[in-house]
Amino acid sequence: MTLKVLNAGPLSLLQDTGRMGFQGVGAAVGGPMDEHAFRWANHLLGNDVNAAQIEITFGLFQCEFTQPAQIAMTGADMSAELDGKPLKPWASYYVKAGSILRCKTARQGMRAYLAIQHGFEVNQALDSCSTVVRDEIGGLHGRGEPLTRGDVIAYRAAEHDLLRQVPTEFIPHYPELTATTTPCILDMLPTYQYEQFSQAARQQFFNGIYTVSSNSDRMGYRLSGDNIEYDGESLISEGIALGAIQIPSDGQPIVLMADHQTIGGYPKIGCLTRMSVSKLAQCPPGTKVRLQLVKREKAEQQYREMLRFFVGEVTTL
Repeated sequence: MTLKVLNAGPLSLLQDTGRMGFQGVGAAVGGPMDEHAFRWANHLLGNDVNAAQIEITFGLFQCEFTQPAQIAMTGADMSAELDGKPLKPWASYYVKAGSILRCKTARQGMRAYLAIQHGFEVNQALDSCSTVVRDEIGGLHGRGEPLTRGDVIAYRAAEHDLLRQVPTEFIPHYPELTATTTPCILDMLPTYQYEQFSQAARQQFFNGIYTVSSNSDRMGYRLSGDNIEYDGESLISEGIALGAIQIPSDGQPIVLMADHQTIGGYPKIGCLTRMSVSKLAQCPPGTKVRLQLVKREKAEQQYREMLRFFVGEVTTL
């Protein structure tokens, strides 16, 4: 039983939760840009939390299912249609053999997640199928290649018709592709070299409204706005966390995302919370964003509550 890709759109990648435990040898974690939407898609189908999905960026993805399947779509609303009928996001559906799924361009947000019951059957590289193009690892053929027209992905036929929908209160509101004046608020922790930035620089950073640059990708989101100066001591390269906010020499912040490098020597003014990383991942170029401090206890509580819902009791983060 296979899914045949008819149109891969600008960027469609196979992803699981990521390549954990190999950053010490320079391998990026990868995984979904929007962890929240990814976890919901697997949850709707009763899948293992690490089951492989397709992350669709901007839309225009089309595929054919050769056998019956149970699917779920979450994340950005791409006006998807199944055999010509509208497919509401954040819900699961039964798919007949020969059915065709078509996505248009994203109306709100940037990334949608297509999950299938039991997950797509893909070989792993370093314990993960997550596609990291820069590292040339993962994906359908293990070489880090995006999906392309004609690719065929195996799956198990649906065992039962399981129709579920995410409650409205848990569905996030994503920015539209047209630039809006209302900024998206992102929570960050004052970590790394935060204390080495001057009070004036920190105040300027939090008072400023930044714009998501078109020069943003799965490795990092560049933010355009006020230049932030760093007058602290010189740094040697150090380990990098998901969501770290680098301030390079031009003073324009870069938020490190799922495919970020494992070490870096730029000063970092802080780190986005895991929930805000998912939020930023759905912000298209032109979106206005503003940063605000949050206490570590609150950030941990929010993330722990999400993991507890999807995974079960969490002892460490």
